[in-house]
Amino acid sequence: MPIYEYRCTDCGLQKDVLQKVSDAPLGTCPACGKETFGKAVTAAGFQLKGSGWYATDFKGGTSSKATSSGEGTKTETAAAPASCGTGCACH
Repeated sequence: MPIYEYRCTDCGLQKDVLQKVSDAPLGTCPACGKETFGKAVTAAGFQLKGSGWYATDFKGGTSSKATSSGEGTKTETAAAPASCGTGCACH
């Protein structure tokens, strides 16, 4: 079940509420009793644990790669990726 942050626009009360996705949103503020208690827009916070695709594909590292040619300090950078396939030049 997700945790929603609620905020009263009248008295300023902030409260985290554990609710099912299918539950109706709260409306009455538990502190002042007015109908100004609503969901606040916040960022979702979560942490992925264990092994899986996210641990091997997206954990750490950088997006640009440089490889050594074996001769002194000369390096070669990887070629830029091709377009996304929709005809745009986003890459």
